[in-house]
Amino acid sequence: MKNRFLFAVLLITGTAVAQAQEMRTTALDYTYAELRFVDVDVADGSGLRLNGSYLFDNNWLLVGGVSSVDFDFDVDSLTIELGGGYVWSYSNEFDLLATARIVSVEVDTPFGSEDETGFALTAGTRGLITSQFEVRGSVNHINLDNSDTYIELGGDYHFTEVFSAGLTLEVAGDADVISVGARWFF
Repeated sequence: MKNRFLFAVLLITGTAVAQAQEMRTTALDYTYAELRFVDVDVADGSGLRLNGSYLFDNNWLLVGGVSSVDFDFDVDSLTIELGGGYVWSYSNEFDLLATARIVSVEVDTPFGSEDETGFALTAGTRGLITSQFEVRGSVNHINLDNSDTYIELGGDYHFTEVFSAGLTLEVAGDADVISVGARWFF
């Protein structure tokens, strides 16, 4: 009898939580493609980053990206990321989100190349402070040959329902990054 009662309580609770999580309350869209110009403060690095995100009906995300950065002294890097995450709506204007990604980095120098594969974790928030201005912040950890934890702060202005542009700052132990870019929502 106790087992049936416990099973019924867990089933009802799980169903209620699942239904509540399916109801998105913010106007934020998580299905987009993004192109950013990236400026790295180490060895005068700059390049492009293409990111994408797809939100499934149950608040789960598919995320990915490709970055190509050129540095002084004929050094290039190519980074590819692919993973998933989850979005929690905690108010009408703000969401919490978390992602985990597999990361592959290739660095080419005049003396050869090196490849590393590892993982990256992100926990942050994203929200609207006005109907057209979005802010976001997160704590990120990347673990390749070495590991680094960094803070990301950013803001975007939504010109239309399908286009926004903005600035992002990443402050890390190894390098700081500023990026300017645009998102297309679909």
